[in-house]
Amino acid sequence: MTESFARPHPALTPAQRVSLDVNGYVVIPNTLTSDEVGELMEGIHDLKRELQAAAPGASIRSAKLLGNSPLHVTVSPPIEAIPAVAAYCAHPRLVAMAEELIGGEARICETAAIVNRRDPDTYRDPPTYGFHTGVDIPFGSHIKDGLYHCCFVKTLTNLTDLGPDDGGTVVIAGSHKMDVPLDQLIAAAKEDPRLIHHFVAPAGSTLLLSETLIHGTGQIRSERERTILICGYNARLMPRWDFSPWSQDFLDRIPEAYRTLFNGKQNWTRGPRYRTLDQPADTREYPRYDWKSLMEAAAVNV
Repeated sequence: MTESFARPHPALTPAQRVSLDVNGYVVIPNTLTSDEVGELMEGIHDLKRELQAAAPGASIRSAKLLGNSPLHVTVSPPIEAIPAVAAYCAHPRLVAMAEELIGGEARICETAAIVNRRDPDTYRDPPTYGFHTGVDIPFGSHIKDGLYHCCFVKTLTNLTDLGPDDGGTVVIAGSHKMDVPLDQLIAAAKEDPRLIHHFVAPAGSTLLLSETLIHGTGQIRSERERTILICGYNARLMPRWDFSPWSQDFLDRIPEAYRTLFNGKQNWTRGPRYRTLDQPADTREYPRYDWKSLMEAAAVNV
């Protein structure tokens, strides 16, 4: 058993950190191994089928279908139902990446798995993308040691390869620092589509983004199905999203070292975690907790 939640600091190279500050996002290739990707794919698609076979609105190990159509399925939160998802959300490097952007200790605030494919009925040219943000710039942002930080961030990891036509997340690069009306920035990006960046990466890669960044869902033009896993993190003193409940039994079983990551801290402190640009990335491998054994033991005791 892991006695403490050790993780890298800093997690990003100086070049990755510059990309994050300039664009509001950074793509980290191959954060997961092929075995980890396969385990997540199996767990997510098994849970999806299990939920689709259940009564409408049913919950299975706290997970529900937030969207369920032949072309688009959202499962949230899958973290309690799938040990591999818990392992993903508590992955030392991914948590450290999120904390580097937050500038302090993180807590998990939402999780979702999305499976979708091309929908000819919503095809638009040019596409609309459903652009949005998750937190406003004055409240969500601050600068420390010349580097940008945001109190609400996400990791989006593609479990299938994403080419230019496979519907990867799109963002308006640099919009995370522009405190002007959303519609004005979107109009400017439509005028010059070069401002819109698409997430293209091999399976098992992660897009880290600030929720002040304008982003949306890319339009799927290929015939390939897309599967992505999302984990939202915020500062440890902030709440979890209301639509992401976990059972008390699950929360009670979380090891002490991971309680802040899963439960946060109900006091006005945030555990600062800052770096400077001249610090190299900490590339050491850190131990992972055995979430599968924890959840299997919980299932036996139900």
